[in-house]
Amino acid sequence: MPELPTTARLGLGPSPDDDADRLAGVEIVDTPAVRVHHPSDLLGVVVGTLGIALVLVAATYAQNTTTGVAEDVRGFSSLLGQILVFPVTVLELVVVVLAPVAVLTELAIRRLGRQLLEALAAALSGLLVCMVIAWAVHTFGPEELVTGMSVRLRGDWVLTVPPYVALIAGLLTTSGPRTRRRTVAWSWNLLWVWVGVVLITAQVSLPGLAVALLVGRVAGLGVRYLSGVRSERAYGVSLVDGVRRAGFEPVRIARVPDAHAEHADGPATPDAPTTTTRAIARYSDHRVYDLTTADGQDLDVVVLDGDRQVVGMLSRLWRSLRLRGLDGRSVVSLRQAAERAALLAYAARAAGVRTPRLLSVSEADDSMLLVQEAPGSARPLADLDPEEITDEMLEEVWAQLRLAHGAGIAHRALTSDVVLVDVVVGRPVVWLVGWEQGDVASSDLARRMDVTQLVALLALRVGATRALESASRVLPDEDIAAVGPLLQTIALPQRTRDEMRAHKEVLAELRSALVQRLPEADVHPEQLVRFGARTLLTIFLTTVAVVVVLTTINVDEIMTAVGESDWRWSLVSFGLGLVTLVGAALAFVAFSPVRLPVWRATLVQTAATFVALAAPAGIGPAALNLRMLTRRGVSTGLAAATVALVQVSQFVVTILLLLGLSIASGTRQASPLPASPQMFLAIGILALLVASTLLVPAVRTWVASKTLPMLRQTWPRLIEVVGQPRRLALAFGGNVLMTMGYVLAFDAALQAFGQHVSLVQVALLYLAGNTAGSLVPTPGGLGTVELALSAGLTSVGINAGVAVSVAFLFRALTFWLRIPIGWAAMRYLQRKGEL
Repeated sequence: MPELPTTARLGLGPSPDDDADRLAGVEIVDTPAVRVHHPSDLLGVVVGTLGIALVLVAATYAQNTTTGVAEDVRGFSSLLGQILVFPVTVLELVVVVLAPVAVLTELAIRRLGRQLLEALAAALSGLLVCMVIAWAVHTFGPEELVTGMSVRLRGDWVLTVPPYVALIAGLLTTSGPRTRRRTVAWSWNLLWVWVGVVLITAQVSLPGLAVALLVGRVAGLGVRYLSGVRSERAYGVSLVDGVRRAGFEPVRIARVPDAHAEHADGPATPDAPTTTTRAIARYSDHRVYDLTTADGQDLDVVVLDGDRQVVGMLSRLWRSLRLRGLDGRSVVSLRQAAERAALLAYAARAAGVRTPRLLSVSEADDSMLLVQEAPGSARPLADLDPEEITDEMLEEVWAQLRLAHGAGIAHRALTSDVVLVDVVVGRPVVWLVGWEQGDVASSDLARRMDVTQLVALLALRVGATRALESASRVLPDEDIAAVGPLLQTIALPQRTRDEMRAHKEVLAELRSALVQRLPEADVHPEQLVRFGARTLLTIFLTTVAVVVVLTTINVDEIMTAVGESDWRWSLVSFGLGLVTLVGAALAFVAFSPVRLPVWRATLVQTAATFVALAAPAGIGPAALNLRMLTRRGVSTGLAAATVALVQVSQFVVTILLLLGLSIASGTRQASPLPASPQMFLAIGILALLVASTLLVPAVRTWVASKTLPMLRQTWPRLIEVVGQPRRLALAFGGNVLMTMGYVLAFDAALQAFGQHVSLVQVALLYLAGNTAGSLVPTPGGLGTVELALSAGLTSVGINAGVAVSVAFLFRALTFWLRIPIGWAAMRYLQRKGEL
């Protein structure tokens, strides 16, 4: 929850004499945070939880190593156990009993009752969680995991996850830092010594001990984060001392509310902070104070808190990893963050940029204080009405940015709060503030992103045309043209992105205005992110593919089936499976509203064979078809209608093909999938239930809301295609080629084992198995297709063993062997920008 500053007069009430003397004559308006929630504790919980999972995985798959190590030290541990039996017993007593008692006693003496209760809660939580994990591993864990976390005691393997280790680790974690609690420091040292002894003497397993320690840490950090810890930030006396160490004698220090508190406070009062300091609080995410000194100076104090550095570090690390052109900075400590902010402030000032002069830097408790000049009566651009923004003011904004770029400095976070405007003697005076996230010796891309951010925030206030015109009066045309590929939301700071959501047309207007002014400018989006949704999807699909292959496919069984078959028919089946991709591509090209090369469409269908590993049957090709159309400029609605038409046409052609095969074969033999009277009765009852539900108005309304929009989109497209016989014939031929390719590939797999079944039966069996794979939402129809094909072949008199071999061979040739080809096709299409 954000801190809501309220007026409090510190130093007027009862306090120790020394504090009262140090606060004499100083008025402080602030709301000290008594307890804070450290993001580092939450990060520790996440890392610890991942560590537990990794240890369990390692214990499962490295259990042979664990067993070998235990056997190697068995004789040595017995001898060492006899020698150290008394010291080990005493050490265990000290660690398990005396150390916790000593820590709790110190907390009680210091009158830290809340922390004492938190330590007990963390210890109990660690104990319970550790016992639950031990029970779950013993009850549900695989044999490899149980063995990996066990040791041999008196000839038997015993699962060891010592809960008292988790209890002690949780208690010590919550009791405070070892640098401030002597009993905590000694207890940690004794715990590590005891851990080494019990490992050498083989009393516990290494994975079990690691899990117990991590559980204790997670429990302690979790309790600490939920309850909060005593704030070590500079407030009150510490804040005043820090200002004095910076070289100023304070008279009044008033907290500036942040964005949340500003909204809650309502209208400004006469004592309220200026709009300038409010803007500083909004963009900096740090505490900001108005400082009045004894000699009458009005200054700004920006306070950087140590507990906030984890969030800032992770945010910077994520942006530097994800975005191109951003330097990966190793700012992890509070002092480094303050020194970097000072460096950028001095560099910008030296370059001639009008920015508040940094006067002094000091340290107080777990905070760093930056004392700087106030920009006077300047107002942030966010608080100006559009009619107040003159052309001369816009040119001055660009002039300030040009000065910074001329010295190689990039801002990297230009928003409407960091551009401050004042009017002096009728002329605009512009300040650029907030250089903490900037770069010295910046890259060309970082400076181009600055120009993009500034033109975007100006366009939000004065329009795209006027914003570009103001830039053209200060910057050369090549600098303005270079922003075209960067006109995308990922290049903008969070505040500007939030404003763009309410004015989504601004970026499009900027591109149009840029092309109108500079026809040769390139506005095609540049790849700014090193990895995005596509890359993450590819990594996810690759991971799923590896897991599925390793856990579901039986390589020995498939190799046996392939070895028993006629390899020539296997090649025919594999080739026919590839032909189906051409058929699907022809149908897609026929229904496409834009011209598509058959080769590229075939590659898309090939890539779908890879995506099928992580998506239910039929979803992968539809998603990639939709993606390819939208990448070529087709609207989402029209692209969805086209994909729907492709799928409907495949179903219709399949039904027509079945009827045609039945008539052409002239067979009168019983169907390979005979329908009994009970089946017809079940179908009739199901149809009656569906019809009955449609009599309910609410159900009819729901069905209409789900189907009518798609029908309205699909119907005009269908009428358009029907009016073009060549497209219709191409779609029909492509669907026939695809369906018959699978049917003939299945027939070739049967021929490979010397089995002869009529073509109609083969078609029915294949379509039944494929339908089963579509109905059950498993990736690629895994399991369901093989089961349905095997059962169907058995129903027509084929030996069960042969039927399973045929099903495995067919799926290996038309599904598994196409996955590497699909992966290569997907990577190629991604590089070409088709997906």
